[in-house]
Amino acid sequence: MSTTSAAGDPDGFESWLRGRVPERGLRTKGASVLEVLLTQPRRASYSSAAEAADLAGVNVATVSRTAQALGFRGWSDLQHELRARYLSSLSAPDVAAAQRTDGDLGTASLGRDLESLALLARRLDETQIRVIADAIAHTRRTLVVANGSYVAVGSALGHNVRLAGYDATVVRDDADLANHLSRIEPGDVLVAISFWRLYQSTVTAAEEAHSRGARVFVLTDAASPALAAAAEQVVLIPAEGVAFFPSLVPGLAVAQAIVAHLSALDPERTRASIEAAEAQWSRFGLMHRQPRRG
Repeated sequence: MSTTSAAGDPDGFESWLRGRVPERGLRTKGASVLEVLLTQPRRASYSSAAEAADLAGVNVATVSRTAQALGFRGWSDLQHELRARYLSSLSAPDVAAAQRTDGDLGTASLGRDLESLALLARRLDETQIRVIADAIAHTRRTLVVANGSYVAVGSALGHNVRLAGYDATVVRDDADLANHLSRIEPGDVLVAISFWRLYQSTVTAAEEAHSRGARVFVLTDAASPALAAAAEQVVLIPAEGVAFFPSLVPGLAVAQAIVAHLSALDPERTRASIEAAEAQWSRFGLMHRQPRRG
């Protein structure tokens, strides 16, 4: 990957990385680490801290300090976002080639999800979850925007928000999205969900909602500058899968964390909503097994 091709692109890999360099700059050895990240993103994003140190001609401590200077807790966090940014610059066939995995892909996929959930548990800011849940609880309207396979995350979030007793509409069609945005008002909430290369309609929706005074929250693995600028909170979620497919598992885990917090804000409201839903499930005969009475 050329270090010059992305330089003029505000949404590009190099611009993102250089934008994290502190105003005072990096020391000589830290600059060497940065140069490796810029010129060998694929190799660096799959390397251990020791391997990255060898590439840069420095020691492991310098790699860790450089990661911290760039705003990360350490090499592991930098490496995962570096990989997400790098993969988002690739086409689907290129992603499959970059993620070439030996052995059984099903087992590899499960292993990758477990690694991503462990990373998510370490770095997720619980405050972000509380802020999103509180916003949903105190707004008149929540729009959840998701496309493609990411609709699975949006649908789970919207379904459970409604079950908890709050309003939420999941929008997955661009024409429908435009119609909903025409009615969005200050104080409304938009939750944008998109991973990998991001859907343009999701970015446009976030920008439009922000311009209309709505509160915008983003669930993504690597937000573009435009998406981040429109958002009140960006929850960074690892989404690397195997083969062509980004993983939905960590995104679903975050959606579940949001509704878990939401259900605790007004337990009586949520209980009443669930009981009402249960009554309708029985009325329509939806469930194969009915609950025992008494």
